Formats: sequence, C-alpha cells, structure tokens
Amino acid sequence: MAKELDFLTKRSEDYSRWYNELVVKADLAEQSDVRGCMVIKPYGYAIWEKMQRLLDDRFKETGVQNAYFPLLIPKSFLSREAEHVEGFAKECAIVTHYRLKTNGTGDGVVVDPAAKLEEELIIRPTSETIIWNTFKNWIHSYRDLPLVVNQWCNVMRWEMRTRLFLRTSEFLWQEGHTAHATREEAEARTRQMIGVYADFAEKVMAVPVIQGVKSETERFAGALDTYTIEAMMQDGKALQSGTSHFLGQNFGKAFDVQFLNKENQAEYAWATSWGVSTRLMGALIMTHSDDNGLVLPPRLAPIQVVIIPIGGKPEQVAAVDAAVAPIMDELKQMGISVKYDNADNRRPGFKFADYELKGVPVRLVLGARDLENGTVEVMRRDTLEKETRQLEGIAEYVRQLLDDIQQNIYQKAKAYRDARIYECDNYEDFKARVKDGGFFLCHWDGTAETEAKIKEDTQATIRCVPFGFEQTPGVDMVSGKPSVARVLIARSY
Repeated sequence: MAKELDFLTKRSEDYSRWYNELVVKADLAEQSDVRGCMVIKPYGYAIWEKMQRLLDDRFKETGVQNAYFPLLIPKSFLSREAEHVEGFAKECAIVTHYRLKTNGTGDGVVVDPAAKLEEELIIRPTSETIIWNTFKNWIHSYRDLPLVVNQWCNVMRWEMRTRLFLRTSEFLWQEGHTAHATREEAEARTRQMIGVYADFAEKVMAVPVIQGVKSETERFAGALDTYTIEAMMQDGKALQSGTSHFLGQNFGKAFDVQFLNKENQAEYAWATSWGVSTRLMGALIMTHSDDNGLVLPPRLAPIQVVIIPIGGKPEQVAAVDAAVAPIMDELKQMGISVKYDNADNRRPGFKFADYELKGVPVRLVLGARDLENGTVEVMRRDTLEKETRQLEGIAEYVRQLLDDIQQNIYQKAKAYRDARIYECDNYEDFKARVKDGGFFLCHWDGTAETEAKIKEDTQATIRCVPFGFEQTPGVDMVSGKPSVARVLIARSY
C-alpha cells in the first residue's frame, strides 16, 4: 500500500469503519449538517449518474416513460391503504406550517402559528398514494392501459441510525409505477423489472445477486408479493439491492381507479411498483473494494483510464504530452473516459495512491525513457498488477483490458459469494455459524412465529424464497414442522 493510504482502516480490522472511511476519503459523500442526510460529492454523483443513465436506458427498452410527481403528499392519502400507512407511519416527516416570521428580538425566525396547514403534508416516503390519485384522472378505458411510468427523485424516511448510502433519512432513487388491465400483465411486469435489476447488477455493477420472493413479513407495505435481489457483501452480510412489488388491486380500490374493459364493464386497475436507490452505491463499494480503496467496475467508473506522466526536462515533458494526445483521442473515440493528469503540484506517488483510492480501473504511466523505448507502464486496479506494453496499439489493448477487468471483478465476487452459500438443517449449527456471515439455505415451515424466533435469536432474517435453487421436501430446523420451502437466511444491512 502506498504510504499516502496508511490512514485507511483495513477491512479485516474493522469492516464498518473501513467502509465509513472509504466513502469519505474517496470523495464519494459526506455527512450533512442536516441530521441523517448526506452530501453526495461530484465524484460519487458521477457514479450515480452512470447508474441512472444505464438503468434508464434499460427501463425505456421495456416501454417505461419518465414523469414527475409532487414531493408533498396529503396526509389523508396515506390513510386510504391500511397496510401501506402502517408500514410507513413511523418514518414520515410531516409539514404542518407554511410560513415563518421574525422572532420577538429580531435576530431569528420562528414558525408562524397563524400559518398552520388545514391538512398536514407528508414528505414522500414513497409515491404510490399520490401517483394512484393522479392515475384516476388518466385511466378510463382498457385502451389507456398499460400505464408504465417512472420517476427519478428523492424520498424521506426518518431514520434513527444512519450510514452513508446504506441508510439515510433522505436518499435518491427511482420508483416505477404501473397500472394494468389484468392480474397476469401486472405480475409479468413485476417479474420483468426484478430481472432488469438483476441484469444491471451483474452486467454493469459486476455484483452477483440472488433473485427471490419475500416472505409475507418482509413484503413491501401494501403488496401481495415482493420480489428482491440479494447481494452478499465482503463481510458475509446480505444487502437488499432492488425490489419489485405486485400490488394487486389494493391501490386501484383505495383510489377508485376503474376502467371499462372490452366488455364495457368497470374493473379496478392492477398495480406494480419497483425501485432501486443510492443504496446501490453501498453495494458497489462493499462488494468490490479493498484496503487500498475503491475498486470500480469499468462500466461505472467516472474515469476509466488515467494517464500519469513522469516529469523531466521541459522538452521531455512536451514530448510526453505530444505522445499522449493521440492515445487519448483514440480512447475517447472508443467511448472510453480518460484523464491526463499532468498537474505539477502533486508528486507521481501521491497521484498513484489517489487514483487507486478512487478505483480508476486502468493507470498508464509514461516518461521520457518510456518514449525512447516506445513503451508504457500499465496497471490494472482490480489486481494491482503492472506490466510494460508497447505504445503502438495501446488503446486497443486498454479497451480489451477494461472488458477483462469487468469480468474478473464479477467472477471474483461470485466465487466469494458461492463459497459462502450453505445448506443448513440444524438450528444449533445455524446459530453458531450465522454470526460469521454467509447465506444459509434452510427449510422453513412458512409461519411468522418461526421467522420471528430466528430474528430474535440470531438477528438474521429470511431474505427471500430464492429462485434457481432446488426445492426438496424437509422439516423446519426450528419447529420440526414440514417445510414449505428452503429459504435464504442471512444477517443483513
């Protein structure tokens, strides 16, 4: 490790502290003076922007259109769907007044008691209620369906214990909301979107995920089914990284959204909602990064290649500058983001450490001697391996190297996860092992009581009934009753 990074706590010493330090020192985000809220810094926001852009493209390929709905939701809207309001009631921030006035001493402001709202407004924790109240004006006939919209926005959920990206009171996300003429169409959309998230996680973020359906206890408030993608972090904990909800006709009935079907009969619309948030930033960091800092998959790195010149005499510096220019042009023509850092106020060693910390996938180093030899030093961030390559054809080599890094990062994360998926049928064995992390495939009797006992005894939860794993008959390891399914259990963020 470069001496400039001696301050970064090692993962093996304190994983939580390592994460918190890395988010700040890699210039991703910092705590705000507003309790529970964060400031996402330009470098961190550049990663989020790439996520947005690539996800948005995937959404639109499935027929999604973007829209925007109000930040403030009348309190009465939340009370229309009983499960929904119960699920979010404890997390709501409430606007009660609309005006301030100067205080009696003239050196501050106070809430004007005469400006109390007739009905309080909720800062959106999620938008099902305001959107379905709007859908009532848009949907009249089966010809208006399906209605498939998404919004990129912020939401507020009042959190008592926060951690940058993983859990903050205000965070950024996208929330998709759809209305359909039939149950089958709505369920198909729900499954389609969890597939979109899984594809994005694995092919763009290089994060392997397990898809599955949540237990009734873990469902989204107001949903009939919730589908999830679960990722494993390097400490063996699970991170829910995206969800898609089949809402049935609950919101259609709550907001009286009816349409005339082909037989000219009135029906309630069927609903879905689905979303991912800036929590994906936490997944990205904790899945791949190391004791030197961030390790970013090339498809999300704001800077994919950095070129650092080694100083010399003015004429040597000029020669390096001239040699770098066509390489940069060629890389840019390939769609590769590249930075030439020829700033003379920082030592090369500091630059090396800084770009390692920020996870830039490929570093090229070029000096006068390299020019004489027609070579360049290439370092890949995922393995920290260095090699000397010929300058001729270096752009094409870098393009292939970026693809290799993307795949290597994914395969490394997948191998780590796969080695920590265990079948377990003995509760005492499970309790002894789960504290060390990992995904446990265990038989479950389907009852909330068993689910609650597991959580109380171990702090682990049923993450989902996973897809892609063989389901065989068995008995619940806690109750001894017949199993309804093998479920994925883990401690989680």
